[in-house]
Amino acid sequence: MSHLFPNYKRKELALIKGDKNRLTDQSGKNYLDFTSGIGVANLGYNDPKLNQVLVEQSKLLWHTPNLYENQLQEEVAKKLANGKEYVSYFCNSGAEANEAAIKLARKATGKSKIITFINSFHGRTYGAMSATGQNSIHTGFEPLVPDFVYLPFNEIEPLKNEIDPHTAAVMLELIQGEGGVLPADESWIQAVQSLCKEYGVLLIIDEIQTGIGRTGNFYAHGYYQIEPDIFTLAKGLGNGIPVGAMVGKANLAAFFGPGSHGSTFGGNNLAMSVASIVVERINHPDFLQEVQNRSQQLFTGLNQLAEKNKLIKAVRGKGLMLGLEFSDQETLNVILDQLEIEGLLALKAGQTVLRLLPPLTVTETEIDEGLMIIEHVLNNLASRTLLSKKEIDNE
Repeated sequence: MSHLFPNYKRKELALIKGDKNRLTDQSGKNYLDFTSGIGVANLGYNDPKLNQVLVEQSKLLWHTPNLYENQLQEEVAKKLANGKEYVSYFCNSGAEANEAAIKLARKATGKSKIITFINSFHGRTYGAMSATGQNSIHTGFEPLVPDFVYLPFNEIEPLKNEIDPHTAAVMLELIQGEGGVLPADESWIQAVQSLCKEYGVLLIIDEIQTGIGRTGNFYAHGYYQIEPDIFTLAKGLGNGIPVGAMVGKANLAAFFGPGSHGSTFGGNNLAMSVASIVVERINHPDFLQEVQNRSQQLFTGLNQLAEKNKLIKAVRGKGLMLGLEFSDQETLNVILDQLEIEGLLALKAGQTVLRLLPPLTVTETEIDEGLMIIEHVLNNLASRTLLSKKEIDNE
């Protein structure tokens, strides 16, 4: 018997080693990784510099409580501010970062109502789960934290009808990742920000998956030319070391004074030493330009596949966060299994979307290799589907 709770649906596959953009399982089989550990390993695996920094810090000090000054935290917070008047709070995960954002929004405004969006995903702790606009995530855990309102994504009229002086915040993802790789419309985001300013409502952007270079911009909100009041980070921030951050405008700092919030392990020395190098490496024009180049290559290749293979219903996303939509869940599950057999690891988003999140260090050659594997699997599936249809027609 397993001594683990069965809350994860695990594949019969144990990944034991990684190098650059590839992984190796317990049998020695190698895979091209188009998951990045669900958007985490943005710099790939076994990176010599990150390994070195982690080892060096481990010889100095693993942990100190947040009762003392921490220069590593100051260093990372300054880098995350990216030249603007932002301050940071460090924690251990995306859900924790979103919990902090919810608490700060309510504390700073003195209001409780928070508007989020259908198909959003903000985490599985109680506040973050309550902010998530998916009934399947809520089932069995009611009653939820009160005063969350869920509206249609990319529609402005419902928001105009709902936002009011009693609203503390509007909280959203710029690309709904778990919801199906659904990007926000730029005009909608601009209108959302305008409404927030009009009503004195805080704008919270969940950048857990889209942040740290994933979209080809260091923060996805840079594409939309907005400045959120609060945004949250995790996943790619530590390249696999557990770390999250809530980043807020400096004028909000007064509302998170001593005793208002905290975390024993938040801003851990090991996590901060790695995060500092990750941010420095990724937030560089040449690095981000290369992400955009690889994105264009992958996006173009997927669109060409969609023109030839009718199994694909849509291609969408930004940067190296792309999704292929199929007609049904069964088809997607077959595709995921076949990709794994052919040596490519990919992800599911929603019920019918194949999600591709390769490391940001993926090479031109590896993008071509991934496209070839996807095309091979889709062509085989299309041929089998056509053959089955002919057999039915002949009966």
